[in-house]
Amino acid sequence: MKPKPKTVGGQAVIEGVMMKGINTVVAVKRKDGSIAVKRLKDNSWGIWEKIPIIRGFFVLLHSMIIGMNALSYSAKVSGEEDEELTTKDMVIAILLAVAVATLGFGVLPVFLTRPFNIKSEFWFAFVEGFIRAFLVVAYIWGISFMKDIKRVFQYHGAEHKSVYTYENNEPLEVKYARKYTTLHPRCGTSFLIITVFASIIVFAITGGLGFNSTLQKVISRIVLLPLVAGLAYEFQRFTAKIIDTKIGKILAYPGLLLQKITTKEPEKEQLEIGLISLEYALKENFDGEILLDKHGNLLENQGTESKVLAPGVTSFKVDS
Repeated sequence: MKPKPKTVGGQAVIEGVMMKGINTVVAVKRKDGSIAVKRLKDNSWGIWEKIPIIRGFFVLLHSMIIGMNALSYSAKVSGEEDEELTTKDMVIAILLAVAVATLGFGVLPVFLTRPFNIKSEFWFAFVEGFIRAFLVVAYIWGISFMKDIKRVFQYHGAEHKSVYTYENNEPLEVKYARKYTTLHPRCGTSFLIITVFASIIVFAITGGLGFNSTLQKVISRIVLLPLVAGLAYEFQRFTAKIIDTKIGKILAYPGLLLQKITTKEPEKEQLEIGLISLEYALKENFDGEILLDKHGNLLENQGTESKVLAPGVTSFKVDS
């Protein structure tokens, strides 16, 4: 029997939550109110996810791939799409996402900083980092007004509350999870802000080494992206370990502040789905795909109708 992990994490998807514990599981609300729960294939990348600095980029890439898989499944199950993405579709989507992020948030700030005619490489990197942070925050703030994104941000809050419940060794029940904050120091949103600070340090150093022309700066922003991601990942792990100290709270504050945009207080139903996803992520013998009613009871799908097969088959409970 595998020991339960010390930490768990996840991701909000369309009308649901993906959780990674012993297994990686996604739970999604269907249009009829039932909840589809599926274990996703998620094999470790081995040593590439264990070497300090290097592991950050590979963990990020791994997370993008499994996250895209979860999003594809949730879009189909929730009724937003007719079918799941193929492997080819996912590869193209991930490449496009990386390209847009690299060009929009990596390269564009270089050109926006150039007109200031800053001679100091440190201050060039600092202003560039400020512009990069502004673009990131402006983008997230802008999409937060979209109705569908608001729902995703509520599920994001449900994910964090569920994680806190587990970390505090409490039963995975709504009455225990509801009291926790939607802000969590290990969140990917915090990673974005930490990446901005890491980019200032890395690109100030490259400028000092003589990479001063616009072309050299653009190339360095693309080539050194894995290094920036790696440093940001290590820093976030460090701050998560000391989060209960005064300095830990200070270091984590910018990321937690940004999470005030990317997380919203979840509805009871959304929190229930987050807890269900985490519960099944912690079941070592869970595999495949099942269907639950809104109370967590196992269902048998029969065309357009469903019936309860085993009331109370899970340990999941909701408030009455």
